Amino acid sequence: MNRSLRILFAAPAWWPATAFGGPVVVARELTTRLAERGHSVEVVTTSLTSVDGAASWRSRTEDHDGVRVHYLATPAHYRWMGLTPTLPLDLARVERPDVVHVLGFRDPVTTGAAAWARVRRIPYVFEPVGMFRARLRKVAMKRALDSTLYRGMASRAAVVAVSSELERDDLAAAVPAERIHVRGNGFPEPYDVPAAERGPLGIPDGAPVLLYVGRIAAGKGIEHLIAALQELPEAHLVLIGPDDRHGVVAAGDRVHLLGPTDGPPLAYYRLADVLVLPSAGDSFGMVAAEAAAGGTPVVVTDRCGVAGCFGEGEALVVPDDRTAILDAVRSVLNDPALRARLSAGGVDAARRMSWDTVTDRQEELYRLAVASRTAASRLSTEGP
Repeated sequence: MNRSLRILFAAPAWWPATAFGGPVVVARELTTRLAERGHSVEVVTTSLTSVDGAASWRSRTEDHDGVRVHYLATPAHYRWMGLTPTLPLDLARVERPDVVHVLGFRDPVTTGAAAWARVRRIPYVFEPVGMFRARLRKVAMKRALDSTLYRGMASRAAVVAVSSELERDDLAAAVPAERIHVRGNGFPEPYDVPAAERGPLGIPDGAPVLLYVGRIAAGKGIEHLIAALQELPEAHLVLIGPDDRHGVVAAGDRVHLLGPTDGPPLAYYRLADVLVLPSAGDSFGMVAAEAAAGGTPVVVTDRCGVAGCFGEGEALVVPDDRTAILDAVRSVLNDPALRARLSAGGVDAARRMSWDTVTDRQEELYRLAVASRTAASRLSTEGP
């Protein structure tokens, strides 16, 4: 029987900071299950709760579902990149882990934790959560930093874990293929909750509801959904998530911007006639999994990693193209039989893509990382 491991996670944000998207949800699912299996799990993270969150001058430690989380004092931050001056002291205080899991990229916490692990010859698993390829904003600056400050963070990892084949391709030029492993992400358990009420949103009874959940930002395809309203005069669009202020939301009485929610917006998934994830590039897309588990029909582009998790009849997977997205949305709204098939198919996908299977795979990656460090140490001791 495999022994339990001491695992240290490092991340720029942690539960309940769901405003930072799917990686926060994924991390909670993984760490909770790892703790249930007898592993010792600790986390170092910032005290941030949102992009606009206030500064925090005091650290605190809390236990959540068997996981010890160190929320470090974060007196300053830029968006999700929090400055944590006490990180070196806090890392020195934790009991030496068997493996470090670095969850994120281009932020002080993960950069510092990876450097600390390298100095102390502790193997680490690097999971870039879709951030490795420089894109959208300040691309030139990101590339300059990647070649200097962040150089080697991926290539020196014992194991690189990615959520999809799409994300594997992003790292192919920087990391040997044998060290990149597609772990995937799990779907929530199927659920049945009451739908959110239309009245407070001002949505008439019977009006079709399109739903988008995620960051309100460039590259997410929100402009395609705004355009869809021009061709669907009775439809309403609900947008749930933090606004990155890229100017991608058009005003209108049929566009409802709700901001981020505390946890997955299950009631709004149940309200929607279709969840649309029209992103031009998303390493996974947990919101599509959440919606499918509740029986909401899903339309997703083939540039989202989650697309590969759906089989025939479980979601509509389309090219990253406005016409294709609009045609798929129109088909779902106008064809009750198709909606019923996608509803049932999404639940089937959730049953197949369980978190237990993903946790099994993650345990394998930790043991692979530990074994690689053990082998390297043996070679350095024995010599040529």
